[in-house]
Amino acid sequence: MDPQVRRAYWLERLTIAWNATEAVIALVAGFVAGSVALLGFGLDSVIEVFAAAVVLWQLRGSVPKDREARALRLIGLSFFALAAYVTVESSRDLLLRARPDQSIPGIALTAVSLTVMVFLARAKHTTGHVLNNRALIADSKETLLCSQLSAVVLAGLALNAAFGWWWADPVAGLGVALLAVREGLEAWSAEHPEHH
Repeated sequence: MDPQVRRAYWLERLTIAWNATEAVIALVAGFVAGSVALLGFGLDSVIEVFAAAVVLWQLRGSVPKDREARALRLIGLSFFALAAYVTVESSRDLLLRARPDQSIPGIALTAVSLTVMVFLARAKHTTGHVLNNRALIADSKETLLCSQLSAVVLAGLALNAAFGWWWADPVAGLGVALLAVREGLEAWSAEHPEHH
């Protein structure tokens, strides 16, 4: 097997392992703290696992183009559903002035995720260009967006923990929704520019 293809497999498997772990921790921590931003972050991680699985499927060369397009549209719809859920929950929390608890595990998770996602995005982008693999390049862009998502959620959690700004969590949730729409549009259209 070509070393770059092997590297692509390794990167996608690492993405799946990281996002699966991230999803469990974020969903549990989000539920415990009552944080809509963390819950949205965890649900996004579940979708990212599915997206990476689609790329692994494509790397094996066994994906007919119509099935690949259907899978990308399904990923897009998942992001739109996430955006709708987080928008409704964040708006409700803002209107009702719902106060999430501090989440030190959430802060630690999103801080680590920010670093991991930037590394994975760059590695996938470079490997995708070497292999001329549009699916891997597209996935690198989704991973880069995930790093931005980490930064938004981290900011909301940190502001709530440091200053008691309860509204920072639902506002971060709205940021999650905005980025989820962006990810959904990219997956749906499957039109990805060659460079970040």
